Amino acid sequence: MSLESIISREPRIKPVKRWRNVLARRIAGRLLGGVLVLWAAVTLAFLGVHLAPGDIVSLLIGEQIRTPAIEAAIRAEWGLNEPLWWQYLHYIWRVLHGDLGRSYILNMDVTQLMQSQLWPTLKLTLAALLVSVVFAVTVAVATANRRWGRRIANGVELLLASTPSFWMGIVLLFFFSFTLRWFPVAGDRHLSSLVLPALSLGLAQGAVIAQVLRRELEKALESPFTLTLRAWGVGETTLRLRHALRHAALPAVTLTGWLVGGLLSGAVITEQVFGRPGLGKLTVDAVLASDMPVVLAVAILSAAIYVAMSTLVDILALWIDPRLRGEEQR
Repeated sequence: MSLESIISREPRIKPVKRWRNVLARRIAGRLLGGVLVLWAAVTLAFLGVHLAPGDIVSLLIGEQIRTPAIEAAIRAEWGLNEPLWWQYLHYIWRVLHGDLGRSYILNMDVTQLMQSQLWPTLKLTLAALLVSVVFAVTVAVATANRRWGRRIANGVELLLASTPSFWMGIVLLFFFSFTLRWFPVAGDRHLSSLVLPALSLGLAQGAVIAQVLRRELEKALESPFTLTLRAWGVGETTLRLRHALRHAALPAVTLTGWLVGGLLSGAVITEQVFGRPGLGKLTVDAVLASDMPVVLAVAILSAAIYVAMSTLVDILALWIDPRLRGEEQR
């Protein structure tokens, strides 16, 4: 290989290496922060059991009949005859190994119970997230810097954002299931049964994202680079979708990561309205039956999903906005 070729390749290799180093540092930092958040969630779950009023055994049994065998099993599982510090370390060790306890009301391991109900909730959450993103991008791109379009969109977004997901679900059921009979009323057998729950859960979040995205998109369309692109003959649609949207996307992407928690909590009610299986129904049944091990497991799992989405959004922000890479390198 000649000296000239080595010199010509060096400017390209260095930015790639710097980008990889920045990405590795950012991922490592986010993973460390995620571990700390999960540790805090597990610790709060442990403290919640021990600081709650009443006997711990009665709290964990819930509405199940208390028998000597069940009481002995709970004391052995939680190590209640050992010092508190040992109980804490034992609980952390169990959670690290995927042991989230046992539901004595359902007579089933909580880990197996969560695994059986996790996918329907994740499927609904991902579908609602897709609805939110598609709605936000479509409305923001179509109405940015357009006077009447922006006014109409603001009214629609305000209506959607202020409407509870369960009420939106009831309205959608009335029109599209009971009246038009286009979609099933309840269940999770076909893809069509996912449409109305995803719309009722995702439209409100999409309205909030659309407001932020349109504001940033209007700023981008007024930037000097758009004038240059228009002078080069770039069409308005290409300018908005290919150039301005990337400059405006960072705040909306960050907000989307925060709103995932709202989608998870909203799934609790949405699954009840549409009669769907999932963590929502499981959580409601556990709260009504005072099934504390299941409630704690749902809280820990929700924290884990939120941490994973926050890490993904943070990494995605580096890809969207190259300026963040420069900030990491300084």
